[in-house]
Amino acid sequence: MKLFISPRAPNPRRVLMFIAEKGLQGIETEVVDLSRGEHRQAAFRARSPLAKVPALELDDGRTLGESRAICTYLEGLAPEPNLMGRAFAERAFIEMADRRVEFYLFGCIANWIRHCHPGLAPLEQPQFPDFGRSQGDKLREIARWLDGELEQQPFVAGSRFTIADITAFCAIEFARGLMRFQPGQEGMRHLQAWRDRIAARPSASA
Repeated sequence: MKLFISPRAPNPRRVLMFIAEKGLQGIETEVVDLSRGEHRQAAFRARSPLAKVPALELDDGRTLGESRAICTYLEGLAPEPNLMGRAFAERAFIEMADRRVEFYLFGCIANWIRHCHPGLAPLEQPQFPDFGRSQGDKLREIARWLDGELEQQPFVAGSRFTIADITAFCAIEFARGLMRFQPGQEGMRHLQAWRDRIAARPSASA
């Protein structure tokens, strides 16, 4: 298998962290240079028609896109350590937590960066700074909700580490790097403590 990634992009990092947690070996990686527009070229669009990374080329020649779909496939290949739930009820609650942090936390961060960060201007035209700033406000609202969740439980989806922690961690790190968002400096000490614990995992440097 071959995984198409882009350095510093958060969604490829989610998959790389998932692979590291699974201890999977032998997945080749190929870098797609977003700054040079390689994701929009015909060769890559043949694999990823919406020009998005990551993309996982399977051994049979088919290509999977979308981070969570790729992780679902890898979970099937390597069921342990389990990161997406065993029984149907646990799977549902983990997916709920994962979707919440993906759509609301990650989504707000991505929108701020796309529309407010000058480095994204070549990739995101037109930029709408007012919309981006409103997403920064919503990010903090969602982050405060997550801080409250982490006051009650050690991990995003409950009592154990799951894919929801990977998604939330990569989102927070993306915001930390490009938005200078530090939860602890904004009174979210539970979120900061959780971030620091996850950052200490070997997979966080994948």
